[in-house]
Amino acid sequence: MALILPPPDVKLFIAVLYVNSYALDPARKLFVEKWGNIDFEGKDHLFDMTDYYDEEMGTPQYRKLIAFEDLADPSILASMKTACNGIENNLAVNGKRQVNCDAGYLDHNKIVLASAKEAGQKIYIGGGIYADLAGRYKDGRYRPFEWSFPDFKDGRYDEELLEIRALYLKQMKEKKRKILRIITPKD
Repeated sequence: MALILPPPDVKLFIAVLYVNSYALDPARKLFVEKWGNIDFEGKDHLFDMTDYYDEEMGTPQYRKLIAFEDLADPSILASMKTACNGIENNLAVNGKRQVNCDAGYLDHNKIVLASAKEAGQKIYIGGGIYADLAGRYKDGRYRPFEWSFPDFKDGRYDEELLEIRALYLKQMKEKKRKILRIITPKD
């Protein structure tokens, strides 16, 4: 029988879609209120894979990866997605979203995004939210799956995801050092 242990902490991030920085700035402030300080903010990537959001949000659209300093239990994902939906609604103008927030996390070997939409590869995690395995770390980078978002598949975020992973690994190493200092007796 395997011993049941708590899961390792993960690195929370949001892949935020927006048209104007005037909409991104208040979203960023709300992110910090909810999940703490930002320790990584990627560049503005043109979001040109679909016209799905054009009518609602306008064009051109950009996506940016934003990661948070505090590591978290992965079970936070469902509540994070629900909070992101609330942020989208709070910042909407005349019923049209100004930001679209894809909540997710990564660890040393995977990327998981939250979704309110059911699909064959998604696992229900509660509160109307599904976990969507979006990438697996292999051979020096996160590899997408056939169902991964097209912009995650084309490599545009690869370097940034590796930077976030490096921050995560450094944080986990420091956390282990602190634990060892606590449990290791001093001579």
